Amino acid sequence: MRRRTFFQSVLAGTVVLAGNRWLGKETLAVEPVRSEDGKKWFDWAKLPLEGRAWEGEERATPFGRFPKRWLEQMPPAVASLSTHSAGMVAHFQTNAKQIWLRCAVTDANLAMPHMPATGKSGFDLYGRDTAGKFRFIKNVVPKEGDLPLGENLPGDEREYLIYLPLYNGTRKMELGLPENASFSLVERKEKPILFYGTSIMHGGCASRPGMPHAAILGRRLDRAFWNFGFSGNGRMEVVLAEAFGELDAAIYVLDCLPNMNPKLVSERTVPFVRKLREKRPDTPILLVEDRVFPNAWIYHGQADYHQRNQASLKSSYEKLLADGVPGLFYLSHESLLSEDGDATVDNSHPTDYGFLCYANAMEGILREMLEI
Repeated sequence: MRRRTFFQSVLAGTVVLAGNRWLGKETLAVEPVRSEDGKKWFDWAKLPLEGRAWEGEERATPFGRFPKRWLEQMPPAVASLSTHSAGMVAHFQTNAKQIWLRCAVTDANLAMPHMPATGKSGFDLYGRDTAGKFRFIKNVVPKEGDLPLGENLPGDEREYLIYLPLYNGTRKMELGLPENASFSLVERKEKPILFYGTSIMHGGCASRPGMPHAAILGRRLDRAFWNFGFSGNGRMEVVLAEAFGELDAAIYVLDCLPNMNPKLVSERTVPFVRKLREKRPDTPILLVEDRVFPNAWIYHGQADYHQRNQASLKSSYEKLLADGVPGLFYLSHESLLSEDGDATVDNSHPTDYGFLCYANAMEGILREMLEI
């Protein structure tokens, strides 16, 4: 089902189109699911989310990243990890002075040893300022009750984003506003960017769900995005290319090398890209080298592994070019992490600082590909 059709069907009888001061968007007014104690509540299991691809199709879980028909075809580990709500964003407009959240997640272990609960399981609120930039407001970690996500806000009409948990499944997400506050969904008109990759793309180990590089780039480019990062399982199985080919993306970003080895890169890159190109002849594709472990300066075997992995990707890229496959771009590893070696939590997964490095490295080439 096309996104526009889905918006109209879920909001049947309640759609009101209104101008939005930021170009390329429309606002759509909707009715709350309930009102109680001076608050009205909106259930995002029943409303469109940015970053939830194949909107309107049947899902095993309401905040899963694949519809049921594709979920059943995925490698088991990918299917399991796809229940995490990484990359999903509630995008709305309101003049509310207070914003509450009722939320629940599927995994009771809210944190990991190297990733805090605020990132693994938390929800981030961002608001657009008067200059047009989305800025962080508050993070909450799931617990019972009405959680204050925005307090004593100015009360002017404003766009907001709520980023859902990265490494946890969202079981419930309801937004509460004062009874007299306005509320409308914001629908972007531009095509989303599709990011496919590993635990790094998945969001490990950001301190908040708004801090992975895909989210940072989404704000910088003012674009929706799909996050298909799967921890330990970004391995270019061709079934993923078949699925992604159904999605009308602005760009496909393929960043799988940290989960692959030189042999696997050589075997899978060309078939994966060819399948995508078969499905989407004109969509630009970006191949990304793997970051080098910061401690590779002293562990020379690790440095050699990265070099062989990168050489395999470069060779596959050159073969595709030689075969006349159009619309390919390539990003080398040099600027993905900082030279000081302090951008990861464990020599692999970025900190927030590391994700800023990733975003800085990718922004220029994405702008070139988008021609903006």
